[in-house]
Amino acid sequence: MSTNAEKVTELRERGNECVRAGNYAEAILHYSHAIRLDSRSPQLYSNRSFGFLKLQQYYHALEDAKEAIRLDPSWAKGWFRKGEVEYATNHFAEALESYRRASQLQDDPTLLECVLRTNREMTRQQKVDQQTPWVGAGIGLILGVLIVVGDAVLAKQSILSHPVLQSIITVIFSLFGLGLGYCYRLYIQNQRSSLLEPPIDLAGDGVMRNGVDGVGGENIAESTTADEPRHHPRYTKAQARQRYKKGKS
Repeated sequence: MSTNAEKVTELRERGNECVRAGNYAEAILHYSHAIRLDSRSPQLYSNRSFGFLKLQQYYHALEDAKEAIRLDPSWAKGWFRKGEVEYATNHFAEALESYRRASQLQDDPTLLECVLRTNREMTRQQKVDQQTPWVGAGIGLILGVLIVVGDAVLAKQSILSHPVLQSIITVIFSLFGLGLGYCYRLYIQNQRSSLLEPPIDLAGDGVMRNGVDGVGGENIAESTTADEPRHHPRYTKAQARQRYKKGKS
């Protein structure tokens, strides 16, 4: 084994150890150094994608998963990684397609469960998206009726006694609620999309890209859990080098 290959293996194993210890930020650093030495390894990109996903760095996690797929389109785990990121960001239609591609490449019961789970979530999401505007319209209608009834009961001289005027008030409030429902649905959809947008680089020196893929081990059933603590560390290149030197000492 060449010296370069030995170094890559050492860095990958260090990253895997950090993953097992829950130290995902440091794992990303080790995987990134390994990728600089071997940028043609889909496993390394898969490992770093997992690390980014654990830190809720969804854009970078998705980019690494895509790179793993580009390097080896026939590797099921690359598609699985992509599906995990898309599922975590509520992009269920895209996640369903990724999981299906993975299940076509590898016969694994876990992948089938991912497909079924994602299909259920996609159906639920579509139902909620369809109902949201009409829920708003219903709330607006109720408010309009309450105003009309309240005016008739509480006011000494009702200004909304005419049936036509009462109907207009309820229709206006219902349409207003419908509009708010559409706006809220659009807001939620934009929130989903923003999860996969590139983060703002406040330091101006960019984020490490030639990084990591996959998780330690080859079991495709390794997936994320919502209960684990999340962090958002950001390191400059100088800080990354310093942390790496400390890891070697």
